[in-house]
Amino acid sequence: MKRIGLVLSILVAAAPMLAVAQSLNYSSSVSALNADPMFAGGTATPSPVKHPPITSAPFSRVAIEGGVSLMGINLQAATNVSRNFNLRGTGNVFKYTVNNVNINGSGGSNGIDVSGNLNFATAGVSLDYYPFPMHGFRLSPGVMLYNQNNVSASGISAPGTSFTLDSQKYYSDSVNPLNVTANLGLNTHQQAFTLTTGWGNMIPRRGGHWSFPFEFGAVFTGVPTINIGLTGNACTSQADAATNGPSCVNMATNTTAQSNLSAQVAKYKNDLQPAIAYPIFSFGVAYAFHIR
Repeated sequence: MKRIGLVLSILVAAAPMLAVAQSLNYSSSVSALNADPMFAGGTATPSPVKHPPITSAPFSRVAIEGGVSLMGINLQAATNVSRNFNLRGTGNVFKYTVNNVNINGSGGSNGIDVSGNLNFATAGVSLDYYPFPMHGFRLSPGVMLYNQNNVSASGISAPGTSFTLDSQKYYSDSVNPLNVTANLGLNTHQQAFTLTTGWGNMIPRRGGHWSFPFEFGAVFTGVPTINIGLTGNACTSQADAATNGPSCVNMATNTTAQSNLSAQVAKYKNDLQPAIAYPIFSFGVAYAFHIR
């Protein structure tokens, strides 16, 4: 009986201490649960999500662009190849004609009345590389597949108009004035390498539709070609030019005149040697859409 009484006494004395310990243990458990995002406030706190660039299947998006360039009206179309690459086709067209523009004279009484044509027509393809897909900077190697860029002109010189061929001075004849034809070809290589850079992705990786790309660079067409033809008469004496005197010759058939012309054209070609590339600059507005 004494032992039973002793045990009961110990339990009665320890009961408050057990209650306190149990309370502390419960508080620790609640704190731990509150610290867990699955239970804090009854819901988990979501982690921030980083949105990657929008990716599409290859050739699933297409963009078209219209703009202007140094070669005229600029039209482009592009499709996505991968996250970093677009395939782009480019075309340019421009035609301009002038008639009876008098140069080196006034009122048509002197100088040459010139008519000319400016014809630009090109087509090519480029591979656009975007090292940072979310930004517009790009590098674009490509190939010009079609090139008909050229400038042509013809003129009738007024009697007495002077010009120089390889240091020999001539005067247009009064009876059969001199006619001149010239052609400058900017298409020595019909197929030529192009290299451009610029800003603006025709197929925005952020998923938008509109963009405003521009680019600049060069097409390596080779040294321009130049051809000049002469018909009619010219004289080495100004007095003979007024009377169709003995120094007047047919510029199309006279050996000396043709030799002087060839030497002068050779000088022009030598001056054009550094011009192995034609500049590219374009700006436009593009719209992109899904095709599948």
